Amino acid sequence: MASRRTARERARWRRTQVGFIFQTDDLLPHLTAWENVTQQLAMSGDETADPAAAGSLLDELGVAESRDKLPDQLSGGQRQRVAVARALVHDPVLILADEPTGAVDRPNAVAILALLVRAQRARGATLVVVTHDREVAARLDRSVLLDDGRLVAGGDRS
Repeated sequence: MASRRTARERARWRRTQVGFIFQTDDLLPHLTAWENVTQQLAMSGDETADPAAAGSLLDELGVAESRDKLPDQLSGGQRQRVAVARALVHDPVLILADEPTGAVDRPNAVAILALLVRAQRARGATLVVVTHDREVAARLDRSVLLDDGRLVAGGDRS
């Protein structure tokens, strides 16, 4: 069934309701860490959004001291943590994460995953994580295992 929303309406919904975390951070190279995160607030069009949320997320993810740095001045792990903050700052109802912990060390991976799960539960959002890391998958409510694009196993752990 075709969507009844126009392309413009679908794009607006994605900007306001979906948080994307890409395997490669996809930060805008000419914007600082702070600007990359607050840009998402501006794009969401929510005039009541509090930019302090960006600072809180950067702090919680351990990159607040790097807020004024450009992406090429950050490590891969720092870049990924800024990308996570950008994905969550507008309080999305759907969080899509492609290998969100792949570029970070284990302690930061644990922190990122905890933040994603807390954000998902606080909002009642849907969190979809694509990962090769079985430890990450084990922390989620449900996982499915694909092999060559075919469903091998899946189930609830609630």
